[in-house]
Amino acid sequence: MSGDGDDGATHGGVRTILRLEGLAILVLAVAAYAQFGAGWGSFGLFFFAPDLALLGYLGGSRLGSVLYNATHSLVGPVLLGAASLVFAAPAAMAVALAWTAHIGFDRALGYGLKYAQGFGFTHLGRLGPRDPW
Repeated sequence: MSGDGDDGATHGGVRTILRLEGLAILVLAVAAYAQFGAGWGSFGLFFFAPDLALLGYLGGSRLGSVLYNATHSLVGPVLLGAASLVFAAPAAMAVALAWTAHIGFDRALGYGLKYAQGFGFTHLGRLGPRDPW
């Protein structure tokens, strides 16, 4: 990755905005969860569950990136949250909010959606020592 913008990752101010969006998503999801009234033990369980997808990297970076992206895209928790509203399923909303908080947390830290080249290649830039905010 050359760092000149041709690697498919965001850079500079745009990257900072996306990471701040992640922080905002985290804060809003945690605040909504607090208002929702579900237990914090459950929050912890559901918050860390998406990282089970990291086990996909044992099968190679291609499989790992597909599984990581499937569990770290907002599509899943938004659909689950919508289904929770439609079917009056509060437990599903608790999972959706904790899952959303996890995604926001990861994005705020710079862990973006993955490319098949390897775990460190993300839409928010390459992870590693040369990964400035």
